[in-house]
This record gives sequence, C-alpha cells and structure tokens, in this order.
Amino acid sequence: FFFLMIRRPPRSTQGVSSAASDVYKRQVSTQSTWDINLFKEKKRMSKLNMDVLKESIKKMMTTDKKRGFLETVELQVLLKDYDPQKDKRFMGSVKLPNVPRPKLRICVIGDAAHLEEAKKIQGIETKDVDGLKAFNKVKKDIKKWAKKFHVLLCTDTIVKQLTKLLGPILNKINRFPIAITHNESLEKKIDEVKSSVKFQLKKVLCMGFAVGNVEMTEEQLRQNITMSINFLVSLLKKGWQNIKTLHVKRTMGAVQRVYGQILN
Repeated sequence: FFFLMIRRPPRSTQGVSSAASDVYKRQVSTQSTWDINLFKEKKRMSKLNMDVLKESIKKMMTTDKKRGFLETVELQVLLKDYDPQKDKRFMGSVKLPNVPRPKLRICVIGDAAHLEEAKKIQGIETKDVDGLKAFNKVKKDIKKWAKKFHVLLCTDTIVKQLTKLLGPILNKINRFPIAITHNESLEKKIDEVKSSVKFQLKKVLCMGFAVGNVEMTEEQLRQNITMSINFLVSLLKKGWQNIKTLHVKRTMGAVQRVYGQILN
C-alpha cells in the first residue's frame, strides 16, 4: 500500500484573499474602537445641557448695575462620593480659549534679560536677586510682598536659589514661582498663565474657579465654562458620577444653576 502524503503550507504563507481578509478585520477593529471612543466622548459631554448653560449665562449677564471694578465669573463645583482623606487628590490645569483674568497681578523674578523683557509688558512688576536678598529672610516681609500677586514667574536658574534666598515661605503660602526659560517668549508665557485655570482638590468637596469676566461675550463664557467642566470631569475618578452640582456666578450676582440640584 502506498500512502499519499500532502504537506500543508506553513501558516506564514497566506493567500492573497486571506491577507486581504486580515487587513479588513484590522480596519473594522480600528473603526469599532474609534466608534466606541467617540460614543464615550459624546456620553461624557451629553450630561451638560447646552440650553440650560446658555440660559444660566444669559440670566447671570442680565443686569443694569455697573460696578467700579471688573467682575469675575466663577464656576462653583460641589462633588459627591469623594473622600479627600482617602481618595487621591487630583490636580491639573487647562488653558482656556478666552482669557478669563486679564488683570491678573504677576511679578517676574528674573535675570537681566528677563527683567528687560518684562519691563516692556504693561502691568508686570519685577524683582531681581538683590531685591530678594534685601528681605533678609524675614518671613513677614516676604509674605506681605508675595501676597500682592496672584502669580510669580522666575528665571529657571534663579528658582534653584530661592530656598537659600527666602527660605520655604513661598511654598507655605502657595506662591512658589513658575519657572521660565529664555527658550520661550515671556509675553506668551504670561498670556498662557492668564488663560489657565488650575483645578485642585483640597480638604473640602466644594470648589470655585475663575473662568471668565463680565466683559466677555456670552459665547466666550460658554466656551470657557464648557472646556473647564469637561476638563474637571476628566480628572475625577468616576467622571460625572462625582459631580453633584455645578453653578456659575458673577462677583456681585446671584448663583445660576448649570447642572444638578438647586442649592437651597
């Protein structure tokens, strides 16, 4: 008896139709993944009702009273199912499309080049190394000076000397400077700082963030508020499930509900 042995081709040598089938499967798989991600993104944003947000902004901006200062528009957040003592505290910042705080008080601690650049920018105060040494590490004087500003910027080479020059006081009062280099425009860095909002969970579940001002249009406010809310949701461990209420408020105005239960 003779046995006819037929050798199967190795799996690596697939036919044209088989290879094309694999390519199609990969395309379908990629498309499915993209569709799922798109669905998740829409689902994440769908919690925020745009009609309610627009109506809240309109009510907030409707007033005949004029103040002697620029009112800030604040996003007020109340979280739920979050334990600041046990859960990891989040922190992050996002650059908004419209500058919410154009009158942010900023001081540049810099070398000769940065100080020269800062003097050309309106409304920016400066301090050199000799000015820091003049404090003689007196905490009261350093604190009084630093508290005058919302943000401190400092040349990266000087940042390393700050603890030696001033001690740890800037860290304690939450005024430690943002490092700046000569590889970036100082003016652009200042605009970025003015446009950014920092989200940080501390010991309480209620938070407030400046997201605009009353000189902005309703559409600009809507853009800033929407981006701020979506960024905050991305930081939370359970997303929208950790949001109890969202409100917007101008400095001298009433609270307007954006999401969740009405505050009593």
